Amino acid sequence: MEVFKLKEGEAYIELNNLLKRFNWVASGGEAKTVIKEGQVSVNGETETRVRKKMFAGDNVIFAEKEGKVE
Repeated sequence: MEVFKLKEGEAYIELNNLLKRFNWVASGGEAKTVIKEGQVSVNGETETRVRKKMFAGDNVIFAEKEGKVE
């Protein structure tokens, strides 16, 4: 499982940016596509909101890869 640590003072990261930070997608356009197509799961639920706010403790799954926000 990959972990993304929020910077001090940062409350959240948007889902599309998180996928890019994990290098799971090559571009913002690809992130938008895979999210809208329902290929991404957040906390066990399919997520189709591109700019979903991801907070500490949230988990994400895409293409058999798992990640967590801390």
